[in-house]
Amino acid sequence: MNTCSSVHRRGLLAALAAALPAPALAQARPPLALSTVGMVGDMVRSIAGGHLRTETLIGEGVDPHLFRPTRSDIARILSADLLFANGHRLEGRMGDVLERARAAGKPVVMVAEALPRERLRAQEDYPDAADPHVWMDPVLWADAAPAVAKALSRALPQHAAAFAEALGAFRARLARLDAYGRQVLGSIPQGQRLLVTAHDAFAYFGLRYGLEVRSIQGLSTESEANLASIEALVRLLVERRVPAVFAETSVPDRAVRALIEGAGARGQRVAMGGNLFSDSMGRPGTYEGTYEGMLDHNMTTIARALGGSAPPRGMNGRLAA
Repeated sequence: MNTCSSVHRRGLLAALAAALPAPALAQARPPLALSTVGMVGDMVRSIAGGHLRTETLIGEGVDPHLFRPTRSDIARILSADLLFANGHRLEGRMGDVLERARAAGKPVVMVAEALPRERLRAQEDYPDAADPHVWMDPVLWADAAPAVAKALSRALPQHAAAFAEALGAFRARLARLDAYGRQVLGSIPQGQRLLVTAHDAFAYFGLRYGLEVRSIQGLSTESEANLASIEALVRLLVERRVPAVFAETSVPDRAVRALIEGAGARGQRVAMGGNLFSDSMGRPGTYEGTYEGMLDHNMTTIARALGGSAPPRGMNGRLAA
């Protein structure tokens, strides 16, 4: 009798669970917020605290311009409760999947697109989009963060006050980061304030900190580096006696090394100033694997390589030696 009763109760529970609407079942655990890239993921995680599960789709060292989602990636996107992307075509090959998720009723937040277009650089190849590399300017990135807090508050209104408090703390950290950048990058001698990188990801950074920025490739790494652009940059390096150029962790360094070799053939020694984080952050679990650590690394590396003054271990003494 007891066995039959137990079986009956299990059957009733199974039938009841099957009859429950999906949202009621989802309440058993916190919603999942999935971000496309690490910089967006860091912002979402900082504001969400422990009130949501947070994951990032595109990992360390992977170029989001070229990222093509697999079937399992698409399944992760469509199964998430909230989606956060940068937008402005950074995730160009994911656009259709994100639109499918939006059409299915999932909240999809394009963080960089929350900023007024007049504050952003134009993107010549795509008039419908701006330069997507907004995170390179911590002031702009901080101003994009309220869009995340708003979306999280809509999903979990009972935690809106906690999200607002976390947003304030996030913006304060970025203000301190910006002050550090102004200090160390401002120490670069006037004649050496030229930042040469692999692709055009640092324009917002240059505008914020008064650096002239040149790159081998355009806004998207899908554009090819051509011989004429490399030759023009080599001439510039020689004429301006630039001490260093920079590779990027998510872009092959072949073209940057061609610049160094070309300048050397003309009698100008140009050093590899270091690897900068551009479209992805460092390894998860490291300081450089956070947004703050990513920009601290870039600011410190650039300042020191171009003749400025910055502490070897960065703003917080936490950069890898």
